[in-house]
Amino acid sequence: MHDAPDTTTTQADLAAAFWAACHGAPDMLSQLRFDGQGLLRSGFAVDAFASASIAAAGLAVASLRRCMDGSSANAPAVVVDRRLTSLWFGMSIRPQGWKLPPVWDAIAGDYQARDGWIRLHTNAAHHRAAALAVLQTPAQRDAVAAAVATWDADALESAVIAQGGCAGAMRSWQDWQQHPQGQAVLHEPLLHWQTGMQASESGWAFDTHHPLAGIRVLDMTRILAGPVATRLLTSLGAEVLRIDPPQWDEPLLEPEITPGKRCARLDLRQPHERAVWEDLLQGADVLVHGLRSDALDAMGMGAARRQQLRPGLIDVSLDAYGFTGPWKARRGFDSIVQMSMGFAEQAQRSAGADKPVSLPVPALDHATGYLMAAATIRALELRMASGHGSIVRASLARTGALLMGAAMQTRAPAQPALPESPSDWADDVEETPWGRARRVRWPLHVDGVVMGWRTPATTLGSSPAAWAPR
Repeated sequence: MHDAPDTTTTQADLAAAFWAACHGAPDMLSQLRFDGQGLLRSGFAVDAFASASIAAAGLAVASLRRCMDGSSANAPAVVVDRRLTSLWFGMSIRPQGWKLPPVWDAIAGDYQARDGWIRLHTNAAHHRAAALAVLQTPAQRDAVAAAVATWDADALESAVIAQGGCAGAMRSWQDWQQHPQGQAVLHEPLLHWQTGMQASESGWAFDTHHPLAGIRVLDMTRILAGPVATRLLTSLGAEVLRIDPPQWDEPLLEPEITPGKRCARLDLRQPHERAVWEDLLQGADVLVHGLRSDALDAMGMGAARRQQLRPGLIDVSLDAYGFTGPWKARRGFDSIVQMSMGFAEQAQRSAGADKPVSLPVPALDHATGYLMAAATIRALELRMASGHGSIVRASLARTGALLMGAAMQTRAPAQPALPESPSDWADDVEETPWGRARRVRWPLHVDGVVMGWRTPATTLGSSPAAWAPR
């Protein structure tokens, strides 16, 4: 990594990299403009990274509109507001008279092991139980810290993973580049594309203002990149049906990532419920899933089988650590991947801190989500041209490598950013199951496109597992 003489150049380079990963036409970049000033303070180019990822989604929308209009004229202009992008990379919802739950479980966080640092991710009950079982300690933070201190970080990481939990030992970027998984993922493309089967029909009744109206998206994603992707798709008019297993809940994120979606539950381990899921897949245009790469394969529902069930399917999937290498099926989250690949260690050293320092927002999750959305939209455009579906794979670790490789920030902004105010919020009020709420205004504008949701955020499992009638 090197010093950044010009963060505008870094932002343009990142936008070009995201767009190239989507097989986008280079001339589309001339339609892109960035406004405003970002709010995210980090030694890493997080503001530029965030705005560039949203820009890729906007370029995909503009490219689709140009294709569907059948015109050789310039594509619609795309404008990204850096300030609003910074806010969206945190939380977009602003409760009115009620509060969101805490971000983290009481046990989650960074702990000092015998030879370094490790992060435990315990927001899910079964992940917390796994960590506590390995440590043989009660759910008390002081007791957990004392137990962690008796372990080497790598050994504890492996033990928690083997128990079905989620943990990440802190490594440097240099260590990650020598690690077998780091070497594997750094040889992967930012997005891996594979041509799918020929569709029986590849078009839909295109709505200029709501370009994904009529598209059905089967959403098998959870925290957080996948839900960000499908939230953008539904804002463009797609019908998104999210499927969760019984008992799975995301109290903090439900209000944040479910607007416009219908949310149902199915237990795919039960044959009759898996049959329902297969019927849903046959009616879908797009499948977005964040299940570990071996999960659907183990049920006989691998990518090839999914293409047979729905020829022409746009199949977009996400892994935490990449789709090759010894960790390709390892569970992980943004904060854990940050520890694994060097962000926390680099930021700690740069800040002279006595403990790991995270990025100011879950930037790997959000950027990968917008990249997945961009890839989905591009794949729909490609299906219009060729009739074939697409199989696209992304990973948090590979997206993170793009940020790690970008220039470090060395200059303070010329003017301090204004604090957030209600003027940053959209005028509409959402009547959610938790209470009234407002959203931060969209950071993305594509000429002629209306972005928004027909329904407010909702609770998981609140809808039947069925497509809405057409």
